[in-house]
Amino acid sequence: MSTDTPDRAELSALLSEQWASNAALVRDLDENTWRAPSPLPGWTVFDVLAHLVAIESWLLGEPLPARDPAREKIDVTTLPHVRNEFGVQNEIWLERLRPLTGEALLARFEEVTDARRTALAKMDEQQWNEPTASPIGQVPYGRFMRVRLFDCWLHELDIADALDRTVAEGGPRGDAAFGEITGGLPRVLVKLGGAPDGSRIRFELTGPLARTLDIAVQGRARYVDGFDEPPTVTLGLDSGLLARLCGGRTTADTHLDDITLGGDEELGLRLVRNLAFTI
Repeated sequence: MSTDTPDRAELSALLSEQWASNAALVRDLDENTWRAPSPLPGWTVFDVLAHLVAIESWLLGEPLPARDPAREKIDVTTLPHVRNEFGVQNEIWLERLRPLTGEALLARFEEVTDARRTALAKMDEQQWNEPTASPIGQVPYGRFMRVRLFDCWLHELDIADALDRTVAEGGPRGDAAFGEITGGLPRVLVKLGGAPDGSRIRFELTGPLARTLDIAVQGRARYVDGFDEPPTVTLGLDSGLLARLCGGRTTADTHLDDITLGGDEELGLRLVRNLAFTI
């Protein structure tokens, strides 16, 4: 992934726009639809937005909401989709927020994101570049905020897919968020996909974030500006499908008709079947 710290004003504006898009997507839902299952195991549409409320509240330093004593206490560590401490904390927040109605959750989301807009606007360059703990390790705060943009963007797709709705996946917001996918892709192709040394891998992406990605494996995998020889394997698919595969939202075997393979098809299948790497 890119180690560059994004421009403060530009990234803050994209985050603000993303939060508004998340809110607009759920504004007309009735209570039953709020509780519809999402592509994420164990999570409803309500839970996806509640997760965003939790993270942005944490970034503001807000305490965990009090537990409703009338609700049965659940040991979240036993839930099959909880795999680490980060997942445990997510589930604790969700359990505390689930008694809310969808309408109340949306109001809370808009309240907390308005507070985050204000907090970001007050930051200076020194604070923006201050080393901060994040899901990708210790990075400048501004770099962490691009991870937040990616998270909110991908969860917008989760909600849209759950509701069978179409949202704008491209544009500046999508392009910045998609950088979290493309930035991690070379390492994933070797670590998870087992791409051998000497491989020349070309992704021909269509859709809202169309582009060609050429990756050479020479000791390590890295992006290159084209190949001197034909690619070892060419993978053609929609940019949105790549995002969902890398996010573990679906599997390649479910979408084989939507993926074209050229060259070493055995390697190509292994690569697309092993793309899931985001938290």
